Amino acid sequence: MKKKDLENHKTKPVTELEKELKSQHEKLNGLRFDLAAGKVKDIREIRNIRKSIAQLLTLKKQISK
Repeated sequence: MKKKDLENHKTKPVTELEKELKSQHEKLNGLRFDLAAGKVKDIREIRNIRKSIAQLLTLKKQISK
């Protein structure tokens, strides 16, 4: 996730962050299945999605305080 995307997420309500988290988790699961099937060429994409999930979870925790 780019810095400007992260800044945009800071202003969103928690419900929209949860929707984004759900879509990121679905993407990650799809990539994991594709990796097992040998369809994934760029393994780094999995790492990037995991990183963006962690960033969104951190934002969600900060906002909910």
